[in-house]
Amino acid sequence: MTSSPSRPVVAIFWMLVTGFCFVAVTALVKYMGDRIPPAEAAFLRYLLGLVFLLPMLPALREAHLTGRQWKLFTLRGAFHTGGVILWFFAMTRIPIAEVTAMNYLAPVYVSIGAALFLGERLALRRIAAIAVALIGTAVILRPGFREVAPGHIAMLFCAVSFAGSYLLAKIMADEAKPAVVVAMLSIVVTICLAPFAFANWVWPTGWELGLLFLVACFATAGHYTMTMAFAAAPVTVTQPVTFLQLVWAVLLGALVFAEPVDVWVILGGALILAAVSFITWREAVLKRRPITPPSPATKL
Repeated sequence: MTSSPSRPVVAIFWMLVTGFCFVAVTALVKYMGDRIPPAEAAFLRYLLGLVFLLPMLPALREAHLTGRQWKLFTLRGAFHTGGVILWFFAMTRIPIAEVTAMNYLAPVYVSIGAALFLGERLALRRIAAIAVALIGTAVILRPGFREVAPGHIAMLFCAVSFAGSYLLAKIMADEAKPAVVVAMLSIVVTICLAPFAFANWVWPTGWELGLLFLVACFATAGHYTMTMAFAAAPVTVTQPVTFLQLVWAVLLGALVFAEPVDVWVILGGALILAAVSFITWREAVLKRRPITPPSPATKL
């Protein structure tokens, strides 16, 4: 059976749409502000998004999960729960461009985690690429030259949480159908977020609920169009396109939210994404099973 031919133009188009969707997510959360606590906002986003699981119910009913699989799905949900709470917190504390740039770190952490827990070999070139990504992080944060805000610390740990979630997803993808993996993540994260949300509950307005439902819609659409991009061409084609998300985020922050344009953030984000793209390319050249995810795959 021959694989379908690569269609790079189609893949780039779908990746551009993906970038638009995820930038729309950040814009909506930023616009909503911090009246709703981060954990509650994340909980409502996932609760409202459960409607998109309806087509997955047959696959979920047919899945006969073992005790081990339940534990792994729960552990993944815990990692992802921490990530989304930290992401919602950071969005209200630091500029959109900085959140976007630092989110590129998650695939780098995935590469490190794959070496530590999945037996992946860390060759010298991959170690050098990881070092470049860490330099990019230092360029963004510039400790000692400016204040490192709580939002920056939150994004550092957010990237770790999303990386842990992705690594567990890679394990479960070999044991369960994709629909089951996606559905279990949404269900477990919603349940895990509930106690954090109710601990500091603020009644949302109808307008805020509408915004969070739009967040769920754009996030779901972004993951769907990302899948379409990967079906059309290899990740090595689509990965560099994700840099445009940082461009859109900078423009959005400057034009809509009056956030200053920080050249250091753009440079640091470019270094991180260049490192991720290099690691992805090396995986393709060596023709081994891809571990490093595309940047959008470690988002909400």
